[in-house]
Amino acid sequence: MKGLLLISLLLSASFSSLFAQITVTSADFASNGDTVRMSLATDPSIDILSTGANQNWDYSYLSVESQKLVEYFDIAGFSDPLVQVAYGTFAPVKYQATYTLPSVNLPLDQIGPIVGISITDPLAYYRLSADSLSMVGYSMDIEGTVIPFKSDSIEANYKFPLNYQDTYEGRGVTNIDLNPFYSGAWIQKRYRSSEVDGWGSITTPYGTFNALRIRHTIDEIDSIQVDLFGNLTWISLPIPVNYIYEWWTNGEKDAILRVNTRSIAGNEVVTGIEFRDIYRSLASVDAIEESSNLHVYPSPAQDILNVEGVAFHAPFTIYDHSGRSVMSGILNGTSIDLGALEKGSYLLVVKANNGVIQSKTFIKN
Repeated sequence: MKGLLLISLLLSASFSSLFAQITVTSADFASNGDTVRMSLATDPSIDILSTGANQNWDYSYLSVESQKLVEYFDIAGFSDPLVQVAYGTFAPVKYQATYTLPSVNLPLDQIGPIVGISITDPLAYYRLSADSLSMVGYSMDIEGTVIPFKSDSIEANYKFPLNYQDTYEGRGVTNIDLNPFYSGAWIQKRYRSSEVDGWGSITTPYGTFNALRIRHTIDEIDSIQVDLFGNLTWISLPIPVNYIYEWWTNGEKDAILRVNTRSIAGNEVVTGIEFRDIYRSLASVDAIEESSNLHVYPSPAQDILNVEGVAFHAPFTIYDHSGRSVMSGILNGTSIDLGALEKGSYLLVVKANNGVIQSKTFIKN
């Protein structure tokens, strides 16, 4: 009888450890020189609402559509002297970057046509320390010259250690002076609000892990100076509120699962799903492309906005900078008449025949 009781107690302790509440620290994040493989999936109806204490999140059904290898580049290997001065070992401590990654969230497809210059290869620079992971600035290739832009206010992406029910905020402001290539500037302001809102066990095709769930809300305002009838005027681009749902465990260097969504017409629309994984032989591994085929031009536009990359008869809605719907209809051709709109910045949202929602920002002169 005592033996059975002992076995029962051992099994109980074993099961409780399988679903233990964990703490995540900076040691669980990637650092310079690391590589992490992530698989990409699609599921517009993925459950992002279930959270709280002692959860059992089951995403084992996710199907791998493609993969990417994330490389955390050590900036010590960068030969560009301006980058080294801005983020290297001789920079102020708060700007000394641990690594750099390509930045995929900057609205270059809108900024480039407005300013009329080439802006490519945006990189974001991160500093990993015992108490935080912060984004300290960018660099971009502008007309063939790599130029760094340090953030005036540094945004904390994570604050360590991370425990269930922790909350924190991060604010980032970056002034991107485009002179002498363009007579004006671009200012990005970001506000991040994060909450560790769940803990439990998560299962993906990669395996089952103890995890913390973090929800980030990112409110971003990008403003650009444009020449309107000889006067430099600040115009805000309509950047939707973005949300990131992440499940982190110990020792895996990146999130076990990450779901990106954005607010469109008051609804959260899934824009990306990726999860930690091993290498899988897939035809699409070496050919990952941007999911959105929607293209609009010119921007700034006068009375006509040309639209490409969506099906004939697709429904569309245009929202102003405050999120108010100002125009809707059906695409009966390859252009939209903007004659009824006032000057300003707008967001075009198009729903494809397969239900996929795509969006692009533009400016009406």
